[in-house]
Amino acid sequence: MNRRTFLGSAVAASSALAALAADSKPRTTPVVDTHTHCFGGKADARFPYHPRGTYQPEQPTSPEFLLKLMDGAGVDFAVVVHPEPYQDDHRYLEHCLAVGKGRLKGTLLVFCDRPGSMEKLPDLAKRLPVVTARIHAFQADRFPPFGKPELRQLWKLASDSGLAVQLHFEPQHAPGFEPLIREFKQTRVIVDHLGRPFQGTPGAHDRVVRWADFPNVVMKLSSLPAPDAKEAAELPAVIRKLADAYGADRLIYGGGFDEKATAESYRAERERTAKLLGFLQPVARAKVLGGNAAKLFGFASA
Repeated sequence: MNRRTFLGSAVAASSALAALAADSKPRTTPVVDTHTHCFGGKADARFPYHPRGTYQPEQPTSPEFLLKLMDGAGVDFAVVVHPEPYQDDHRYLEHCLAVGKGRLKGTLLVFCDRPGSMEKLPDLAKRLPVVTARIHAFQADRFPPFGKPELRQLWKLASDSGLAVQLHFEPQHAPGFEPLIREFKQTRVIVDHLGRPFQGTPGAHDRVVRWADFPNVVMKLSSLPAPDAKEAAELPAVIRKLADAYGADRLIYGGGFDEKATAESYRAERERTAKLLGFLQPVARAKVLGGNAAKLFGFASA
Protein backbone atom coordinates (compact mmCIF):
# COMPACT_ATOMS: atom_id res chain seq x y z
CA MET A 1 0.00 0.00 0.00
CA ASN A 2 1.51 3.34 -1.06
CA ARG A 3 1.35 6.51 1.01
CA ARG A 4 -1.54 8.01 -0.97
CA THR A 5 -3.64 4.85 -0.66
CA PHE A 6 -2.82 4.63 3.05
CA LEU A 7 -3.85 8.23 3.67
CA GLY A 8 -7.05 7.79 1.70
CA SER A 9 -7.93 4.69 3.69
CA ALA A 10 -7.14 6.46 6.95
CA VAL A 11 -9.38 9.41 6.07
CA ALA A 12 -12.21 7.07 5.10
CA ALA A 13 -11.80 5.11 8.31
CA SER A 14 -11.72 8.30 10.37
CA SER A 15 -14.91 9.50 8.67
CA ALA A 16 -16.63 6.20 9.32
CA LEU A 17 -15.57 6.27 12.98
CA ALA A 18 -16.79 9.86 13.33
CA ALA A 19 -20.15 8.94 11.84
CA LEU A 20 -20.39 5.93 14.12
CA ALA A 21 -19.50 8.07 17.14
CA ALA A 22 -22.13 10.65 16.16
CA ASP A 23 -24.75 7.92 15.81
CA SER A 24 -23.79 6.48 19.19
CA LYS A 25 -24.29 9.78 21.06
CA PRO A 26 -27.38 9.79 23.26
CA ARG A 27 -30.24 11.63 21.57
CA THR A 28 -32.55 13.61 23.78
CA THR A 29 -36.32 13.55 23.34
CA PRO A 30 -37.94 16.96 23.86
CA VAL A 31 -40.32 17.52 26.75
CA VAL A 32 -43.62 19.02 25.60
CA ASP A 33 -46.43 20.19 27.88
CA THR A 34 -49.54 20.01 25.71
CA HIS A 35 -51.92 21.74 28.11
CA THR A 36 -51.18 25.20 29.50
CA HIS A 37 -53.48 28.21 29.99
CA CYS A 38 -52.32 31.83 29.96
CA PHE A 39 -54.29 34.87 31.15
CA GLY A 40 -53.69 38.58 31.05
CA GLY A 41 -55.61 39.13 34.28
CA LYS A 42 -58.40 41.58 34.95
CA ALA A 43 -56.05 44.57 35.14
CA ASP A 44 -54.82 44.27 31.53
CA ALA A 45 -57.21 46.41 29.49
CA ARG A 46 -55.52 45.38 26.24
CA PHE A 47 -56.98 41.90 26.52
CA PRO A 48 -60.41 42.06 28.19
CA TYR A 49 -62.26 38.93 29.16
CA HIS A 50 -65.29 38.07 27.04
CA PRO A 51 -68.76 38.80 28.50
CA ARG A 52 -69.69 35.14 27.95
CA GLY A 53 -66.56 33.83 29.66
CA THR A 54 -67.30 31.12 32.20
CA TYR A 55 -64.76 32.48 34.72
CA GLN A 56 -62.40 35.45 35.00
CA PRO A 57 -59.01 34.89 36.65
CA GLU A 58 -57.95 37.87 38.70
CA GLN A 59 -54.20 37.39 38.42
CA PRO A 60 -52.19 37.18 35.19
CA THR A 61 -50.46 34.02 34.11
CA SER A 62 -48.33 35.45 31.34
CA PRO A 63 -46.38 33.75 28.55
CA GLU A 64 -43.22 35.26 30.03
CA PHE A 65 -43.99 33.49 33.32
CA LEU A 66 -44.70 30.26 31.45
CA LEU A 67 -41.40 30.41 29.56
CA LYS A 68 -39.48 31.12 32.78
CA LEU A 69 -41.00 28.08 34.46
CA MET A 70 -40.43 25.95 31.37
CA ASP A 71 -36.74 26.82 31.56
CA GLY A 72 -36.61 25.98 35.25
CA ALA A 73 -38.54 22.74 34.91
CA GLY A 74 -36.86 21.40 31.78
CA VAL A 75 -39.83 21.81 29.43
CA ASP A 76 -38.76 22.48 25.85
CA PHE A 77 -42.09 23.35 24.23
CA ALA A 78 -45.71 23.92 25.24
CA VAL A 79 -49.18 24.28 23.77
CA VAL A 80 -51.19 27.26 25.02
CA VAL A 81 -54.81 26.11 25.13
CA HIS A 82 -56.90 29.22 24.49
CA PRO A 83 -59.10 29.46 27.60
CA GLU A 84 -62.83 30.11 27.91
CA PRO A 85 -62.59 33.54 29.59
CA TYR A 86 -61.64 34.96 26.17
CA GLN A 87 -64.16 32.83 24.22
CA ASP A 88 -63.48 33.36 20.48
CA ASP A 89 -61.40 36.52 20.95
CA HIS A 90 -57.88 35.23 20.25
CA ARG A 91 -55.88 38.44 20.73
CA TYR A 92 -54.25 37.26 23.93
CA LEU A 93 -53.37 33.91 22.39
CA GLU A 94 -51.76 35.76 19.49
CA HIS A 95 -49.74 37.78 22.01
CA CYS A 96 -48.63 34.60 23.81
CA LEU A 97 -47.50 32.92 20.61
CA ALA A 98 -45.52 36.00 19.55
CA VAL A 99 -43.74 36.01 22.92
CA GLY A 100 -43.09 32.27 22.63
CA LYS A 101 -40.91 32.66 19.52
CA GLY A 102 -41.43 29.09 18.34
CA ARG A 103 -41.49 27.40 21.74
CA LEU A 104 -45.25 27.87 22.07
CA LYS A 105 -48.07 26.78 19.81
CA GLY A 106 -51.77 27.25 20.37
CA THR A 107 -55.29 25.88 20.40
CA LEU A 108 -58.24 27.79 18.94
CA LEU A 109 -61.70 28.12 20.44
CA VAL A 110 -64.56 28.96 18.09
CA PHE A 111 -68.26 28.15 18.29
CA CYS A 112 -70.36 26.58 15.57
CA ASP A 113 -73.61 27.82 17.10
CA ARG A 114 -72.65 31.53 17.21
CA PRO A 115 -72.94 33.62 14.05
CA GLY A 116 -69.57 34.66 12.68
CA SER A 117 -67.49 32.65 15.16
CA MET A 118 -66.25 29.60 13.32
CA GLU A 119 -65.75 31.70 10.18
CA LYS A 120 -62.69 33.11 11.98
CA LEU A 121 -60.97 29.73 12.07
CA PRO A 122 -59.37 29.53 8.59
CA ASP A 123 -57.71 32.96 8.91
CA LEU A 124 -56.48 32.26 12.45
CA ALA A 125 -55.10 28.89 11.38
CA LYS A 126 -53.28 30.53 8.49
CA ARG A 127 -51.78 33.41 10.50
CA LEU A 128 -50.90 31.76 13.80
CA PRO A 129 -48.84 28.72 14.87
CA VAL A 130 -51.91 26.83 16.08
CA VAL A 131 -52.35 23.07 16.09
CA THR A 132 -55.87 22.25 17.28
CA ALA A 133 -59.42 23.56 17.50
CA ARG A 134 -61.06 22.81 20.84
CA ILE A 135 -64.69 21.81 21.38
CA HIS A 136 -66.33 21.69 24.81
CA ALA A 137 -69.19 19.50 25.99
CA PHE A 138 -68.85 20.14 29.66
CA GLN A 139 -71.48 22.65 30.79
CA ALA A 140 -75.20 22.07 30.45
CA ASP A 141 -75.95 25.43 28.86
CA ARG A 142 -73.07 25.27 26.36
CA PHE A 143 -73.14 21.91 24.65
CA PRO A 144 -72.25 21.83 20.94
CA PRO A 145 -75.13 21.12 18.54
CA PHE A 146 -74.76 17.33 18.41
CA GLY A 147 -76.11 15.72 15.27
CA LYS A 148 -76.50 19.03 13.43
CA PRO A 149 -74.67 20.25 10.30
CA GLU A 150 -72.97 23.10 12.19
CA LEU A 151 -70.83 20.76 14.30
CA ARG A 152 -69.80 18.83 11.22
CA GLN A 153 -68.93 22.11 9.50
CA LEU A 154 -66.64 23.10 12.36
CA TRP A 155 -64.95 19.70 12.28
CA LYS A 156 -64.45 20.01 8.52
CA LEU A 157 -63.12 23.57 8.81
CA ALA A 158 -60.55 22.42 11.36
CA SER A 159 -59.59 19.45 9.21
CA ASP A 160 -59.30 21.51 6.03
CA SER A 161 -57.12 24.00 7.91
CA GLY A 162 -54.70 21.27 8.96
CA LEU A 163 -55.74 21.30 12.62
CA ALA A 164 -56.53 18.48 14.99
CA VAL A 165 -59.86 18.52 16.84
CA GLN A 166 -59.42 18.73 20.60
CA LEU A 167 -62.32 17.47 22.74
CA HIS A 168 -63.06 18.40 26.33
CA PHE A 169 -66.17 16.57 27.48
CA GLU A 170 -67.83 14.44 30.09
CA PRO A 171 -67.86 10.77 29.01
CA GLN A 172 -71.65 10.69 28.67
CA HIS A 173 -71.31 12.94 25.60
CA ALA A 174 -68.89 10.65 23.77
CA PRO A 175 -71.62 9.19 21.51
CA GLY A 176 -72.32 12.65 20.09
CA PHE A 177 -68.76 12.97 18.79
CA GLU A 178 -68.28 9.43 17.57
CA PRO A 179 -69.93 9.75 14.12
CA LEU A 180 -67.55 12.60 13.24
CA ILE A 181 -64.50 10.68 14.48
CA ARG A 182 -65.58 7.86 12.18
CA GLU A 183 -66.29 10.14 9.19
CA PHE A 184 -63.13 12.24 9.38
CA LYS A 185 -60.69 9.36 9.65
CA GLN A 186 -57.70 11.46 8.60
CA THR A 187 -58.33 14.18 11.18
CA ARG A 188 -56.43 13.76 14.44
CA VAL A 189 -58.60 13.90 17.56
CA ILE A 190 -57.08 14.86 20.92
CA VAL A 191 -59.02 13.79 24.03
CA ASP A 192 -58.39 16.13 26.95
CA HIS A 193 -57.94 15.21 30.60
CA LEU A 194 -57.97 11.39 30.41
CA GLY A 195 -61.45 11.61 28.94
CA ARG A 196 -62.73 12.76 32.36
CA PRO A 197 -62.94 9.27 33.93
CA PHE A 198 -64.18 10.57 37.28
CA GLN A 199 -67.24 12.32 35.84
CA GLY A 200 -70.12 10.00 35.12
CA THR A 201 -70.24 6.22 35.17
CA PRO A 202 -67.35 3.81 34.53
CA GLY A 203 -69.37 2.42 31.62
CA ALA A 204 -69.51 5.82 29.95
CA HIS A 205 -65.74 6.22 30.24
CA ASP A 206 -65.19 2.72 28.88
CA ARG A 207 -66.58 4.00 25.60
CA VAL A 208 -63.85 6.66 25.54
CA VAL A 209 -61.28 3.97 26.26
CA ARG A 210 -62.63 2.02 23.27
CA TRP A 211 -61.97 5.04 21.05
CA ALA A 212 -58.48 3.58 20.95
CA ASP A 213 -59.90 1.45 18.13
CA PHE A 214 -59.89 4.63 16.01
CA PRO A 215 -56.27 5.15 14.87
CA ASN A 216 -56.76 8.93 14.66
CA VAL A 217 -57.53 9.39 18.39
CA VAL A 218 -54.83 10.47 20.87
CA MET A 219 -55.31 10.53 24.65
CA LYS A 220 -53.96 13.38 26.76
CA LEU A 221 -52.79 12.64 30.30
CA SER A 222 -53.69 15.96 31.91
CA SER A 223 -55.76 17.45 34.74
CA LEU A 224 -54.76 14.64 37.08
CA PRO A 225 -56.53 14.60 40.45
CA ALA A 226 -54.47 16.16 43.23
CA PRO A 227 -52.47 13.57 45.20
CA ASP A 228 -54.74 14.08 48.22
CA ALA A 229 -58.00 13.88 46.24
CA LYS A 230 -60.17 10.81 46.73
CA GLU A 231 -59.91 9.98 43.01
CA ALA A 232 -56.12 9.78 43.24
CA ALA A 233 -56.32 6.20 44.53
CA GLU A 234 -57.99 5.15 41.27
CA LEU A 235 -55.58 7.06 39.05
CA PRO A 236 -52.93 4.33 38.54
CA ALA A 237 -55.59 1.90 37.29
CA VAL A 238 -57.05 4.54 34.94
CA ILE A 239 -53.63 5.38 33.53
CA ARG A 240 -52.80 1.70 33.03
CA LYS A 241 -56.12 1.06 31.27
CA LEU A 242 -55.57 3.98 28.89
CA ALA A 243 -51.96 2.98 28.21
CA ASP A 244 -52.97 -0.62 27.50
CA ALA A 245 -55.67 0.58 25.10
CA TYR A 246 -53.91 3.42 23.26
CA GLY A 247 -50.31 2.31 23.53
CA ALA A 248 -47.41 4.61 24.32
CA ASP A 249 -47.41 6.08 20.79
CA ARG A 250 -50.87 7.66 21.24
CA LEU A 251 -50.48 9.20 24.68
CA ILE A 252 -49.36 12.79 25.34
CA TYR A 253 -48.76 14.67 28.58
CA GLY A 254 -49.91 18.05 29.88
CA GLY A 255 -50.16 19.82 33.20
CA GLY A 256 -48.55 21.39 36.22
CA PHE A 257 -48.59 25.02 35.12
CA ASP A 258 -50.81 27.65 36.74
CA GLU A 259 -50.50 30.98 38.55
CA LYS A 260 -49.26 29.27 41.73
CA ALA A 261 -46.70 27.06 40.04
CA THR A 262 -42.96 27.19 40.63
CA ALA A 263 -40.30 25.58 38.51
CA GLU A 264 -40.02 22.91 41.20
CA SER A 265 -43.75 22.17 41.36
CA TYR A 266 -44.01 22.20 37.56
CA ARG A 267 -41.24 19.63 37.26
CA ALA A 268 -42.72 17.59 40.11
CA GLU A 269 -46.06 17.24 38.31
CA ARG A 270 -44.31 15.89 35.22
CA GLU A 271 -42.31 13.51 37.38
CA ARG A 272 -45.54 12.38 39.00
CA THR A 273 -46.91 11.55 35.55
CA ALA A 274 -43.70 9.71 34.70
CA LYS A 275 -44.00 7.68 37.90
CA LEU A 276 -47.58 6.72 37.02
CA LEU A 277 -46.15 5.46 33.72
CA GLY A 278 -43.47 3.44 35.52
CA PHE A 279 -44.66 0.22 33.85
CA LEU A 280 -43.40 1.58 30.50
CA GLN A 281 -39.82 1.37 29.28
CA PRO A 282 -37.85 4.68 29.51
CA VAL A 283 -37.98 5.22 25.74
CA ALA A 284 -41.76 4.83 25.76
CA ARG A 285 -42.14 7.21 28.71
CA ALA A 286 -40.05 9.80 26.87
CA LYS A 287 -42.45 9.55 23.92
CA VAL A 288 -45.43 10.24 26.17
CA LEU A 289 -43.71 13.16 27.91
CA GLY A 290 -42.79 14.90 24.70
CA GLY A 291 -41.66 12.80 21.76
CA ASN A 292 -45.17 12.07 20.51
CA ALA A 293 -46.31 15.68 20.87
CA ALA A 294 -43.19 17.04 19.19
CA LYS A 295 -43.92 14.90 16.15
CA LEU A 296 -47.69 15.46 16.24
CA PHE A 297 -47.54 19.25 16.59
CA GLY A 298 -44.37 19.93 14.59
CA PHE A 299 -42.02 21.05 17.34
CA ALA A 300 -38.33 20.80 16.46
CA SER A 301 -36.34 18.13 18.27
CA ALA A 302 -34.34 19.37 21.25
